[in-house]
Amino acid sequence: MANENNLPQDDNLSADPNHVAGEMADADGETTDPNMTATGAPQPAASRTDAELADLKDKYLRLAAEFENYKRRTTKERIELFKTANQELMTALLPVLDDFDRARAATASTTDAGAVRESIDIIQNKLNKTLQQKGLTQMEAKGGDFDAELHEAITQIPAPSDDLKGKIVDVVEQGYYLGDKVIRHAKVVLGQ
Repeated sequence: MANENNLPQDDNLSADPNHVAGEMADADGETTDPNMTATGAPQPAASRTDAELADLKDKYLRLAAEFENYKRRTTKERIELFKTANQELMTALLPVLDDFDRARAATASTTDAGAVRESIDIIQNKLNKTLQQKGLTQMEAKGGDFDAELHEAITQIPAPSDDLKGKIVDVVEQGYYLGDKVIRHAKVVLGQ
């Protein structure tokens, strides 16, 4: 059935002359108004809105405080991590430092350059092993192709042989990887 404006009309609404917009039927079939309080007195719309606003404001403030605490905690953890990040490496290097002290004491009164060289070689080998255990790897550059991602060319010289043209002739400063990441580019001399 249609009314005068050619709009469909709901038979259930027109059949109930006591129907009030906003009412809901509960489990017993009785209609309840959401604007009514538990005592049956009408609740003003403004106080209901204020209560919802206060509840949302409380939730917002709690969430904001929780986020601030999270930021403060993670900042503190980050600072602690930076302070102690090198502790493991430093602990591993302490025996090498002790070896330097012992070598200085042992070679202080000697004039034998071979003994000094031998003690330095022993300490350097120990230092290299310790650093390799921590993930440091030396680049192999000499005789290879130049790669701008790994090498830094400081000069070019005439190549001593034809097979070294455009290749790395000498390494002035060794390059290193830490894991898979380049932490220092090799400074190299190219042959032309």
